[in-house]
Amino acid sequence: MSIDFTAVEKLFRVKPGKNFRLVDHNPAWAGDEHLPERMRKEQARAILDESRADLAATQELLHAADSWSVLVIFQAMDAACKDGAIKHVMSGVNPQGVEVTSFKQPSTEELDHTFLWRCMKRLPERGRIGIFNRSYDEEVLIVRVHDSLLEAQRIPGVEPRGRTWRERFDDINAFERHLARNGTAIVKIFLNISRDEQRKRFLARIDEPEKHWKFSISDVAERRHWDAYMEAYEDAIAATSTEHAPWYVIPADRKWVSRAAVATVLAGTIRRLGLAWPTVDAAKQRQIEEARRQLEKE
Repeated sequence: MSIDFTAVEKLFRVKPGKNFRLVDHNPAWAGDEHLPERMRKEQARAILDESRADLAATQELLHAADSWSVLVIFQAMDAACKDGAIKHVMSGVNPQGVEVTSFKQPSTEELDHTFLWRCMKRLPERGRIGIFNRSYDEEVLIVRVHDSLLEAQRIPGVEPRGRTWRERFDDINAFERHLARNGTAIVKIFLNISRDEQRKRFLARIDEPEKHWKFSISDVAERRHWDAYMEAYEDAIAATSTEHAPWYVIPADRKWVSRAAVATVLAGTIRRLGLAWPTVDAAKQRQIEEARRQLEKE
């Protein structure tokens, strides 16, 4: 199966400057509804397998070229299976070339710096892939929904109002533009889960003892703020999806759909960097040939 990255991009990429509305993106989308689900699942598995193989190959090239780094940002509501997507999509790559950072509640030290500081410290170096499970985007999402989190940052003159979020959108865009200009390819994934599917997954965690470790009562409490989160996500994605740092809104109600889509987007992103294997100069080539002669004599 040959993957048409352009087709995937048209389906899920949020174009800069366009009116973006989450209601236009169906979390339960699963391809051609005229085909049996079994056939669509088989297609998704084939796409996932091919994309993972492509990622494994391009990761080695990324490391060898040592010119670009890749930053992958995952954002989603709870139970959208960010961890699962990372695990399944990145299962074929060399773990030495990938670093995953999960950002939790900011520490006291982190609160004493700008909201970008803790993410800056975890940026991938050239030749590597860095994955952020949540990111600085939380500063215009959960911090927007919960005013007390903004108050805890103790920033003079900053209040929970529209101007604050617009200024943070500007900061994010400027930061990502700086990264892109300096050789970091950025791809941002929003796993778009429906409220009903989230409820089902929470119930599954409650019903199955082996999933109790995943359950947190705070996750259920956050459901009361669903509409506020959707508004925050909608504004953030619309304001910060750019040519150099695009957002992809991936339907997440069916895991087999989201994992295949994420893998395709990541593989396509690296492939489009136009990486090439390093070349060696004449002196190095002579050393290689001399080494060949010595080894063949043994």
